Amino acid sequence: MSKLAIVFPGQGSQYVGMGKDLYERSPAARELFDRADEILDFPLSRICFEGPEEELKQTKNTQPAIFLHSVALLRLVENRTAAMTAGHSLGEYTACVFAGAMTFEEGLKLVRMRGELMQRAGEEQRGTMAAIIGLDPKVVGEICCTAWTSGVVQCANYNAPGQIVISGSVEGVYRAMELAKARGAKMAKEIVVSGAFHSPLMQTASEGLQKALEATPIRDARIPVYSNVTAAPVQKSGEIRQCLEQQLMSPVRWAESVEHMIAAGATMFLEVGPGKVLQGLIRRINARVQTAGVDKFEGTGKLAAD
Repeated sequence: MSKLAIVFPGQGSQYVGMGKDLYERSPAARELFDRADEILDFPLSRICFEGPEEELKQTKNTQPAIFLHSVALLRLVENRTAAMTAGHSLGEYTACVFAGAMTFEEGLKLVRMRGELMQRAGEEQRGTMAAIIGLDPKVVGEICCTAWTSGVVQCANYNAPGQIVISGSVEGVYRAMELAKARGAKMAKEIVVSGAFHSPLMQTASEGLQKALEATPIRDARIPVYSNVTAAPVQKSGEIRQCLEQQLMSPVRWAESVEHMIAAGATMFLEVGPGKVLQGLIRRINARVQTAGVDKFEGTGKLAAD
């Protein structure tokens, strides 16, 4: 029997204008955007709809904006029954809300704080990230170990076969990029980010987020949530909390997560949120599964009727 997996994008998928059509055409979405502005006590919806881009790209705004857009879309396709769910980095919080492990309000407050903490950590300890294309994960791991003599650097995202993101200090990442090119990487390109996400340089952010997670009620999930940290399904509240606590300094094991969902029976992956990044990654991981996405109001009617 075919099973549906719903997945949620992370930072980098945002764009100015996201969610504006939902707000204008759906009373349920409008209520959610207005509620978010009220909870956070600042005009997040205006930043989503109008930008400016530089303001939307600030991590403290990007994360709640993507989360809000994804949850608003969910409200319009909520009669879709999924067997499992996952999200890429930030998207794991959306997955937890979808699976009933936390409420929208709880998730929104957490991702706003997560974004603020990550942005501050990036300002305190300058770091960067880079995409390494065309090398085996084991080779990239060896390169990071060698480059560590120049500065902190580790694998941050195992996105798809031959596509790994590294993260750490500027010196460490630059050295790893040089080594990757010498080992035959097709590309080693720096990514413009506000910090070294999923690396030890997120230590202070991780500690602050852990306190917030301890203070937030987390419930058992109604469907399995595939964790970024373990690439395995979790449903018990304690396991979910533990995985979210570890997530900021651990690599995102996205390729493994998708492979494990497919092994559990997923034949269709639906990306809910801005952009199409995850659909592209999933097709690279396994070309046999079906992928689809919903980003705008127009796509929600057909999905709801399926």
